[in-house]
Amino acid sequence: MPVLGSGVGTGVSGRTRESSPERIAGRSSRGNTGASASGATLERGPGARDVGARRGWTGGRMGGWMDGALTGVRGGQAAFDPSSVENAELTGRRGVGGLVSTCANPECGSGWLHLLRGRSGPFFEGGWSCSAACTMAQVGSAVRRELEGRRSEAAVHRHRVPLGLVMLEQGWINAEQLRRALDAQRKAGQGKVGEWLVRQQGVSEQLVTRALSIQWSCPVLPLELHDPVAMAPILPRIFLDAFGVLPLRVAAGRILYLGFEDRPDPVMALAAERMLGLRVEMGLVRGSLFGFVQERMLSAVFPSVELIEAASEQSMTRALSKAVERAKPFESRLVRVHDCLWLRMWARPQAGPVPVVSEVEDVVCSLGLS
Repeated sequence: MPVLGSGVGTGVSGRTRESSPERIAGRSSRGNTGASASGATLERGPGARDVGARRGWTGGRMGGWMDGALTGVRGGQAAFDPSSVENAELTGRRGVGGLVSTCANPECGSGWLHLLRGRSGPFFEGGWSCSAACTMAQVGSAVRRELEGRRSEAAVHRHRVPLGLVMLEQGWINAEQLRRALDAQRKAGQGKVGEWLVRQQGVSEQLVTRALSIQWSCPVLPLELHDPVAMAPILPRIFLDAFGVLPLRVAAGRILYLGFEDRPDPVMALAAERMLGLRVEMGLVRGSLFGFVQERMLSAVFPSVELIEAASEQSMTRALSKAVERAKPFESRLVRVHDCLWLRMWARPQAGPVPVVSEVEDVVCSLGLS
């Protein structure tokens, strides 16, 4: 981020750069400028654009970098692309006493006093906060945004053709097989029709999975290229158990394939898309293979995770903002996954589409709200 005020700013590379008032004034005459509270003019980088009052203003090279790191908007929140911040160490982080640009909290009342604090972090959703109070304000705004999305999420019932009728129409079973499977399910009071067709009527599991893919209009995903160790940093370990999801692979550095056992989960897919900045494609994995691959993945090393149970929105905000203040992350983001809030914090710029296990930290907060 640009160094404001007089004196010499030292970057991570060790090079020094003067930023005298004369040089600042000279730069302002060559590009778009914005006036500060003290009357100084600050350069606005050629790639900079307005992205809302919450992020505040960034100038110079940092403006261009933020435009690349925040790609697209989904649900009122910019989708973060961690892999686009490879040069951010030169602009966003400073040594002790380094200065960064305007606080991202629109209600911040410190004015230019925060320039004297020598605080280089934390960063939350693309914005720097000048104090713990401003961090709490930013996190609180994000928490309210996610909870509002939860409350307004309507449970839409989609009428789908029953699995048995799909298989009957395809000619994979006959009416007598379907009737017997339904009778067995009714008497047992448990199990799915597909399971009873496999267990009792000798129908192959592959046909049941293909029928499910027709029912949900999604593909059956292969497992030949799956690497559990490489995919473990994608999601918190607890999500694999709680939501029955498997990160299978990243194709072309920008498409993440998520596998599910019997039905896709669009809420989980959207959360991963917003958090990781990758396009997510969903598909199904054959039941017996799903269990085998899930067991292999659960034995891999995942990012460290802190689990929090919050009784109120206020306690949730306090806990999450405390985690951000403690970690002082290079970047952090908050998304909702069903009844949980997922906070991910990056310790340094991410070099590729998949983070390094030791360089990210997750916080999963359960919502005890109605």
